[in-house]
Amino acid sequence: MTWDQILFVLILAGTFYLFVSERVRSDVTAMLAVLALVVTGLLDAREALSGFSSEPAIIVAAVFVVSGALAATGVTERIGRLIGRAAGRSEARAVAVVMPAVAGLAAFTHHVMVTAMMLPILLRHARERSIPASRLLMPMSLAASLGTTLTLVSAPAFLLADNLLEREGQGLDIFSVTPIGIALVVVGMAYMQLVRWVLPRRSGEADEDGHLRLDRYRTELRVLPESRWATRPFVELQRAFGAERVGWLRDGRLRADLHDDSPLLSGDVLVLDASPDTLLSMHDDDGLDLDAVHDPAPARADAGDTPQFVQAVVAPGSEFIGRSVRELGVAGALEAVVAGLWRRGGGLPLRLADSVVREGDLLVLWGAPSRFADLAAHRGVLMLVPFTGETRRRVRAPMALAILAATVVVAAAEWLPAHVAFLAGAVALVVTRCIDLGTAYRGIDERIYVMIAGVIPLGMAMERTGTADLFAGALEHLVAGWPVLAILLVLFGAAALLTQVLSDAATTVLLAPVALALAQALELPPTPFVVVTALGAVVAFLTPIGHHGNLLILRPGQYRFADFLRIGLPLTALIALVSAWMAQWLWLGGPLWPGR
Repeated sequence: MTWDQILFVLILAGTFYLFVSERVRSDVTAMLAVLALVVTGLLDAREALSGFSSEPAIIVAAVFVVSGALAATGVTERIGRLIGRAAGRSEARAVAVVMPAVAGLAAFTHHVMVTAMMLPILLRHARERSIPASRLLMPMSLAASLGTTLTLVSAPAFLLADNLLEREGQGLDIFSVTPIGIALVVVGMAYMQLVRWVLPRRSGEADEDGHLRLDRYRTELRVLPESRWATRPFVELQRAFGAERVGWLRDGRLRADLHDDSPLLSGDVLVLDASPDTLLSMHDDDGLDLDAVHDPAPARADAGDTPQFVQAVVAPGSEFIGRSVRELGVAGALEAVVAGLWRRGGGLPLRLADSVVREGDLLVLWGAPSRFADLAAHRGVLMLVPFTGETRRRVRAPMALAILAATVVVAAAEWLPAHVAFLAGAVALVVTRCIDLGTAYRGIDERIYVMIAGVIPLGMAMERTGTADLFAGALEHLVAGWPVLAILLVLFGAAALLTQVLSDAATTVLLAPVALALAQALELPPTPFVVVTALGAVVAFLTPIGHHGNLLILRPGQYRFADFLRIGLPLTALIALVSAWMAQWLWLGGPLWPGR
């Protein structure tokens, strides 16, 4: 080994240790590796920092903005609810509907966002239909992971693999991996249908009560005079905001004869159960009024004191206990508008205004911050907490979908480089106000962006120092005389094991250069070797720590480590075989069907 190779191996070992031990954050570890490469002279400063302007980093940041815009316009929520309604009452149908739909969503968005969006929907679906939640959540998480293999842009590992191949003049296009992805989604669906009986039967209700029941507030909505909603059917308002109708009052009387297709009239009062995002979105509509008492005076603010939403928890022994929301509003006791109410276990009357306040109730208040300061010190309130909802710009949902479609078409047709196309798409989403700039920036996971930018130089240094060739030579000696399919399986297996302790990006950066050098040593096209390595880093479904999506479902589904190993070990072996076989067919001229 040369001195440069020894230095690189030492840096690589230190980086690997920090990644696995998590003594420091993964993005900080990546930056430490960059600094070490510069200080040791293995790379110059320009090369070491080139990752920040690299195609993978730009596409990842843009995809986060796209995901945020689809969420901000209510597209993902609406799709999620459609999936929930289409799932039906049987386990088999639910799995058959949820898996391909979730995979399709994950193809152009971040799979963790998709998993987080579907989690409460499936938990509610399971509870309402008496299906154990554990029978649905694992197939959903698997589908989100497999969905990242449908396009090049949905997983950092593929972007890094493409970056490596680009440097060799053999880059991929956005749909290069799609045939493999389709095969994996089909195989994953079939596998989950066949082994459903192996999945644990656990309800997941205990976790939902603790973590997911704050997704609906009881609220009252008045249609104002000259509102754009007047004379339009209720179903249009429901599609726009996503609220669930509990009651409909007209002229002060509850009307059972009004249905979703009935037209709204000025003065109608709708009693709704709404999510935080929906509540804020309806409040921002000029034609609607969120006020159970219909007296805006308490919410008036002094000049320069912009009203805002907060949540107030009713304290034990509070003077507000036993009084209705209507009484509190008329008396001005809260000096704010009560826009919503959440109560553990439900048990609310139809009208929000008639709801009698109890200990532990959570009131959504709209009013002046200066008055909230006084309320926070009131002994009747246990605490004031921020209201975390975000306005959904549902009217711009068609615009967001059109921009996403245009971005994909431009990238697929190669009218613009993929990273430029997705960057342009992200900018267009901000310019058209599908997502505001602050939300767009907040939606970018800086850890992932910085880590990708930081690990790319590691791959460059591995090639530059000849370390990749050194490792590849040792591997070539080991697999000498083996069939190409077996070699591809070895690469997949190595990546699958390493990704259980490292991210898919870090795994690909470390192993893809070795796969490239091995292909060159065997005088074979490098693409299948690099792609299979990236696939092993992305879709190894072995443990709950291998993917962030698995961690999201771990507690709500009441899964154990052994559940993932029991289901995931044979599945990962099957995925490895399909991935290697399809890669051999696509890029090495191998047979599509065995025996041919």
